[in-house]
Amino acid sequence: MIKKWYFYTSLALIIAFLSSGFKPFTLDTDHWFLIDDSDGTHYLYPSQEQNDYTNLNIPFTGNFFIGFKEAIAFKESQGKYKKINSLGYLGKYQFGTETLKTVGVHNSSKFLNSPELQEKAFIALLAKNKWELRDEIEKYEGTILNGIRVTESGILAAAHLGGAGSVKKYFKNNGKRFFRDAYGTSLRTYMKAFGGYDTSFIVADSNATVKNI
Repeated sequence: MIKKWYFYTSLALIIAFLSSGFKPFTLDTDHWFLIDDSDGTHYLYPSQEQNDYTNLNIPFTGNFFIGFKEAIAFKESQGKYKKINSLGYLGKYQFGTETLKTVGVHNSSKFLNSPELQEKAFIALLAKNKWELRDEIEKYEGTILNGIRVTESGILAAAHLGGAGSVKKYFKNNGKRFFRDAYGTSLRTYMKAFGGYDTSFIVADSNATVKNI
């Protein structure tokens, strides 16, 4: 009877010892390990070092065009193809109906239900704006205006927000007038936020439409 008691006691101690090796005793002592989110939730990260993640299979857009278009899409609609805002702007890139007509889209319902059509419309509008603003791009790209380094992608982003005409006025006033949309977002904000991306493959075309993209 005593031998059995010793056996089971020893077995319990061994199991307890082995189990303790898997308990995260140091979790609370690593202040960087728990990250507070704005809504109070917590996320676990194994390291603070950026270089520790270089070999992970995570998409990296850098300054590529895909990064440019997806960044604008997130700002405009959080990337939602069927988004309609309070002013009636449509889709992932928030097109107005009049702007859609300039790139050959006349059916808003079809546009909202076609991701392919929305992507083509975005490229077509970039091509048209690049043509309209070719002189401004040539003159101001690489310069510093009102504290912002001017780049082609920044100019095209600003044109997407407020139209090519507003961008022309912005440069005519040396960036000192703050042109804003109905929600208060300025051209300068877009020019800064979306500057430095590679939009060189966009061919300037005054006649660009969804049919020839």
